[in-house]
Amino acid sequence: MEEKDLIRKAQKGDSLALSTLLQQNYSFLVKYLMKVTLHPQLAEDLAQETMMKCIEKIQLYNGKSMFSSWLMTIATNLYIDQQRRKKREKNYHDQEQALRKMKWQAGVMNEEWSDVVDALASLQVDIRMPIVLKHYYGYSYEEIGKMMGIAEGTVKSRVSNGLKNLRRELTERE
Repeated sequence: MEEKDLIRKAQKGDSLALSTLLQQNYSFLVKYLMKVTLHPQLAEDLAQETMMKCIEKIQLYNGKSMFSSWLMTIATNLYIDQQRRKKREKNYHDQEQALRKMKWQAGVMNEEWSDVVDALASLQVDIRMPIVLKHYYGYSYEEIGKMMGIAEGTVKSRVSNGLKNLRRELTERE
């Protein structure tokens, strides 16, 4: 069954269709959140929270964007909200431990990826997120702006400046 049909059925209350939709998009969403949060457990938690929000708000999906983009927008907003709440509570030790774990996992797969994770971790989340959305997922500046609730020009600026910082960081590591 096509995604459009599943969405239509889910919006009419078909829980099996909704379950299928969520299952089809879950791993994609978790991978996106891992790149944004750099924290595997937080990525899992946010993915589950996103799925719950989707279940509550499936009626609001209007089909103007891909369903996965809609989920990413929800996830992005949940993450931004959480970061605002926890801004003052940031625990450096926990973040470092999670980053070490992720680098170790990445190191097992590919040593270069570990360097990229390190460099991404050096960026603020509001800079890292547009870079991940643009260069890992191929979203346009306009789509990223809508997802993050910022102007397209701001997205371009953040991506450009963030990439300069990444290049500098990766060059220093060589």
